[in-house]
Amino acid sequence: MRIAVIGAVLENPAQTQKQFNETISAYKGIVRGRMGVPFDKEDVGVVSVTISAEIDEINALTGKLGSIPGVTVKTAVSKEIKSRE
Repeated sequence: MRIAVIGAVLENPAQTQKQFNETISAYKGIVRGRMGVPFDKEDVGVVSVTISAEIDEINALTGKLGSIPGVTVKTAVSKEIKSRE
């Protein structure tokens, strides 16, 4: 398991936000937190999503978000973490 933060910039959020939110909702099982900051004057939204998942799921979500027109993403991923049970 890994912890990751996906940073996303949504240009023209009125056009991109719906598909972005639907994609995040499809991965709600791995999402641990989310913060969005609107830049209304600039017509841009910035969103950070914290997730806990295997690397394949992290890459799948990042790829889907990055394929949305007008959305730019970057992801920071931890080294593999062993859960404490």
